[in-house]
Amino acid sequence: MSKAKAYAALNAHSELVPFEIERRNPGPDYVQIQILYCGVCHSDLHTARNEWNNTLYPSVPGHEIVGRIVAVGEQVRNFKVGDLAGVGCMVDSCGHCPSCHDGEEQFCDHGFTGTYNGPLLGGENTYGGYSQSIVVRESFALRIRHQEQDLAGGAPLLCAGITTYSPLSRWGAGPGKKVGIVGLGGLGHMGVKIAHAMGAHVVLFTTSASKIEDGKRLGADEVCVSTDPAQMARYTGQLDFILNTVAAPHSLDPYVELLKRDGTMTLVGAPSESHPAPNVFGLLLKRRRIAGSLIGGIRETQEMLDFCAEHGITSDIEQIPMAYINTAYERMLKSDVRYRFVIDMASLA
Repeated sequence: MSKAKAYAALNAHSELVPFEIERRNPGPDYVQIQILYCGVCHSDLHTARNEWNNTLYPSVPGHEIVGRIVAVGEQVRNFKVGDLAGVGCMVDSCGHCPSCHDGEEQFCDHGFTGTYNGPLLGGENTYGGYSQSIVVRESFALRIRHQEQDLAGGAPLLCAGITTYSPLSRWGAGPGKKVGIVGLGGLGHMGVKIAHAMGAHVVLFTTSASKIEDGKRLGADEVCVSTDPAQMARYTGQLDFILNTVAAPHSLDPYVELLKRDGTMTLVGAPSESHPAPNVFGLLLKRRRIAGSLIGGIRETQEMLDFCAEHGITSDIEQIPMAYINTAYERMLKSDVRYRFVIDMASLA
């Protein structure tokens, strides 16, 4: 075992504070990663404050991890000391259920082991990326092909990137498709970039007129201010697919009406309270669908990382020291970040 500096929430009402954790030595098929950067996800805040009522304390959040491998087990074949590597939202799964066999570990029948806060279905606590190092099974480590100068911006790809890439890929965003992205935050701005790189015609829906120029800079072909009924009406029945990234309860009906026949709106935002129930007739009359999507499996996450490296895609970030995290949380609640905080873990030294 080795000790590592970290930041942790000790209960639902406390700020994150300096904390020391123990990391095990790498087993035969494990790698040890010195963490260079860790993105700050809204899920980190939900967990630290127990807003999903499942937090194991002390809680060390962080599942958007980029670092350098400093030790490998004797059975490790795909990584060596000095390689860049990433860790996303999972560090283990059962490995033998149908979902795991299909490379969809995020849907493991027994609950995947989260990078922090232990398995979804309970069990031993795990500590995430707000720390100096992490030890993970080789099969849950991801190869990072971005250039050194892009590593900080690449960290949010490990959650925000795969959360948006997976549904865009599965529902066929690409040339000839008109794709809507709802919300321009940490997830939404990645959705715009990735859908644009896939070749889709991208329509951004935002409540803030101040984000119109940013939306177009990021790759949106059109921007609609969703609080304006006249602007929304122009897109009625026009969209093949909508990716809804908003993590606050809101009516889904106005967006359902924008879908073509057989169109799908996929939800990836995770609000602390449920959305109002949709109007069923909006679905029935055009055979429309509302779906959900949860990150992606390890194979697809690697595919996403390679796609983003090839297309030069990173997150727009504000880099912060570890000690700034509590202020960052408060700013994140006010949507006062464009568009992702990333912690420089050298600040923990």
